[in-house]
Order: sequence, then structure tokens, then C-alpha cells
Amino acid sequence: MASEERPAVRNRSGDPKTPDTPERDGKWVEGSADRRSTSNGETTTLRKMEVEHLISKKQQLKMKAEHLKLDLMKQFDSQVNEFMDCLIEESTSLESPLLLSSPMSDKERSKMRHLRPSQDQGKQFVIRRSLLDELFEVNHIRTIYHMFIALLILFILSTLVVDFIDEGRLVLDFDLLVYAFGQLPLVVSIWLCMFLSVLVVPYGLFHIWASHRQASHRRTLRSLLAGFLYLLYQGIGLGFLPTYLVLKNGLPPASRFIIILEQVRLMMKAHSFIRENVPRVLAAARDKNSKETNTSLVIPQVTQYLYFLFAPTLIYRDRYPRNPYIRWGYVATKFMQVLGCLFYAYYVFVRLCIPQFRSISLQLFDLRAMVLCIFNSILPGVLVLFLAFFAFLHCWLNAFAEMLRFADRMFYKDWWNSTSFANYYRTWNVVVHDWLYYYVYRDILWMSEKRFRAAAMLVVFTVSAVVHEYVLAICFGFFYPVLFCLFMCFGMMFNFILHDQRKGPIWNVIMWTSLFLGQGVLLCLYSQEWYAQRYCPLQEPSFLDLLKPRSWTCHQQTLPAEHID
Repeated sequence: MASEERPAVRNRSGDPKTPDTPERDGKWVEGSADRRSTSNGETTTLRKMEVEHLISKKQQLKMKAEHLKLDLMKQFDSQVNEFMDCLIEESTSLESPLLLSSPMSDKERSKMRHLRPSQDQGKQFVIRRSLLDELFEVNHIRTIYHMFIALLILFILSTLVVDFIDEGRLVLDFDLLVYAFGQLPLVVSIWLCMFLSVLVVPYGLFHIWASHRQASHRRTLRSLLAGFLYLLYQGIGLGFLPTYLVLKNGLPPASRFIIILEQVRLMMKAHSFIRENVPRVLAAARDKNSKETNTSLVIPQVTQYLYFLFAPTLIYRDRYPRNPYIRWGYVATKFMQVLGCLFYAYYVFVRLCIPQFRSISLQLFDLRAMVLCIFNSILPGVLVLFLAFFAFLHCWLNAFAEMLRFADRMFYKDWWNSTSFANYYRTWNVVVHDWLYYYVYRDILWMSEKRFRAAAMLVVFTVSAVVHEYVLAICFGFFYPVLFCLFMCFGMMFNFILHDQRKGPIWNVIMWTSLFLGQGVLLCLYSQEWYAQRYCPLQEPSFLDLLKPRSWTCHQQTLPAEHID
């Protein structure tokens, strides 16, 4: 019995496939199925979590790789740009392959030494694009341009809606633009006379002086006579006569700006032409064997001088880097952008300036009104600053550069990144800065043997401030030296306080804040004086009355009339 029971027990305990009863067999099957379904669900959940975790890790790695790619590309672009700029600048200082292809005699080397300025003698022109043309290829930067276009559309819509509500119709007469650019035929005639005189007189005087200087026995007397005639032309023919015609004919503001700015530009170009070529003639005259150089090589051709008068630079060179062809679509786009900026400025004045300043000149001149006026003028002042920069320094100069195939398009640098006013002055308008640097600052250092750098910088600021104030005084028709005071006081102070050693972002914020406040002060004070001159005219003003701002006393003259009414 015992032996029979052992196999049975061994069989029940050792063989798991042998069920004890049907009920236990069913429960076991159901339990194993539940366990399998639970384990399958947990496995699926774990797999989903693992997949999501892997996807998130891949996205993080992808983002890190993109950021690393952008950083590397920026560093690579900056290094390549620096390398290419250095390579181009070095290549411009090298001799032409044509000159190196054959050996030159001592006489030819002497001629080329007189003709070819060294790298430290002046500005080197190289092939390069304008900075905004490069930045607008980036979508993020181009979006800012689109935002300004959207703002222009809103200005247009608001003006049309307000005019429709007030007048019951759409007003599209643009009376402000018609007034500002009045008497255009007279403006074209004055400009044409100025241009022809600059084309004939400086070149003719220089040609006669350089051609006959070597054969003349009275070189000093001839040089003094030629210099006197040139200065007489600069002062009377190009300086006094256009200003007299502008004031006598009562040209409107925009027409005056055209004539006066062209007057200043042509005077600077004439000076550059004489300043660059006279030293070459004098250097060639020191060589005993340079008679041919004086007549054939030293004197520029009239076509070179004519090209320089139209070229977007104030530094004369016999030759400039040129592009192989003209992109007329690019020229049309730039002129359309200039026209768009003109209408943009019109809507800025119509919507933001005229309603504010039309009545403010009749109010009491006190501190509260002045502070409110300045802060309300910051937005339109900054918009006018941006529009003037974009329309002239970018669009206008690039359009003429493209038509002339002028390849050096560095008319400005990244002045918006400046952390000092010294850097801002150098990068805002490179065209004018180069002229002031080479013909005012460096010439003063050369005459003083580099002993008076601070005095040379003071002279540069003074010349710039006087010319700016002269332009505004003639174009507005009154003398109110706000810009001159800002240049000479705050401009000089900020130039030494906010110098090039200030590199942090906070200094860029300070620079922009000062620039915004300055634009508000200029627009506020000049607009107040403009309306005061019209509301409170003087019948027989004395010389002191002309120097005294009318906006300081205009409200006193209008108060009695208001009480009578």
C-alpha cells in the first residue's frame, strides 16, 4: 500500500500538466491569462515611455546640434570675412600684374612712385557689399523690415480713415509734399549751374597750373594765384551764390535741402580732387626727369573727374573697384524704397508732428510743456532718423553705386551696435567720416607733427557742427543753434566719456537712450521755432531779434489777442 501511494503522490506533485480537478484547472487558466494580459500591458507602457524618452533625447540633441551649428557658422563666417577683407586690402596695395610682367626702368619706377599712393596715405577702396544687403538675406532681420512696412500701412490707413470721417471723402492731395518740394524747375536750374561750375572751374584751374608749372619761372606766384582763384570760387561761386539764390527766391524746406546739401557735397568733392592731385604734381616736380609725368600721367583725365563727381564717395581716386555689370532691377528697387521712405516721412509728420506742434507754440513756455514736448517727440524723431539713414545712406547711395558699377559699398557700418559715441561717429556715415578724417584730422596732425590730437579732434567736431547748423539754418529759415550745442557740448563730452573701452551691453543701451533723447530735443525745439516764426512774425527785426529764438516769446504776443477775442 505504501509503495502504491508513493507513485501517486509523486505523480500528483511532479507532473504539473496533470490537473487535480476540472475547477482548479479552469481557475489556473484564467489566472495565467490575466497575468499575461497584465504583463503585456505593462510591457507596452514601458515601451511607449522608452520611445518617448528616446524621441525627447533626439530632439534635445538635434536642438543642441542646431545651436552648435549656428555658433560654428557665425564664427566661421566672421573669420572668413576678416580673412577676405585682409586679402582684398592686401591685394589692392600690390602692383598690377601688367606692371610686373615686364621690367621697368628707373624712370618708369619714378613715375609709378609718384602716381601710386602707399597704403598709409589714404583710404583703400575694396569690393564689398552694403551691410544691410547682407543682413536682409537673414529672415530674422528681414522681418524687422517687414514690421516697418506694416507700420507704414497703419499710418496710411489711419490717415485715410480720419480724413474720411472729417471730410466725408478720401483726401489724397499730399499738400505737405507739394509744398515742401515746390519750385522744382528752379531747383534743377540752380543744381545744374553748380555742377557745371564744379566740373569746369576746379579741373580747369588745376590743369592749367599743373601743365605750366614746370616751364614757368614764377612758380610760387602762379601757385598763389591759382590757390587764390580756387578759394575765391569755393567761397563766392560755390558758397555764396547758391545760398543767396535759395534765400532770395524763398524756396520751401525740402527744395532748400536739395540745393544746400548738394552745395556742401560738391565743395567737399572739389577739395578732395585738389587735395589728392596737388601733392602728386609737387612730388613729380622734385624729380628732374619727370616732365612727361607732369603732362601725361599726373594730371587726371576729365572723364575720371566726372566719374568722381557722381560716385558715392568724397575721396578722389583715379580708379575705383568696379563691378562687371549693372543690376537694373536692384536700381529700381532702391529708388522705389527711397520713394517709400519719402511717403513714410510724410505720414509721420502728418500723424505725429503737425497735430502736436501746431498749437504748442502758442502755449506758455515752461518746464512742464518742454518735458512733455521732448518725450512726445522721441518716437517721430527716431522714425525720421531711421528713414533718413535707410533712404539716403543705404538706398540712394547704393542705387548710384550700382548704376556706376562702383564696387565699394561700405557707406556705413554697424553703428547700431556701438557701445561708445566715438564708434558711433565713425560708423554712422562712413562717407563723410572718411573726408573729415583724411582732410581735416590727419592734415592737422601732419601740420602739427602729431602733437595736437585733442585739438585736431576738436576742429573736426567744430567743422561738423558748423556745417550741420549752417544747413539747418538756411533750410529752415531761422537761426536756432540746438544741433550745434548738442554737437559741441554733449557730443564732445560723450565722445570722451563713452569711449571705445566701453564694451558691455549696458553701454549700447546708454548710447541708444542718449540718441533717442537727442532726437526728441531736436524735433521738439526746431518744430516749436518753425511754428513760432509763422505765428509771430516780426515786421522790422533787428540783428539781435534774428538771433533770439521766437518760440521763447511767441505766447506773450498771442495772449492779448486771445483776451480780445
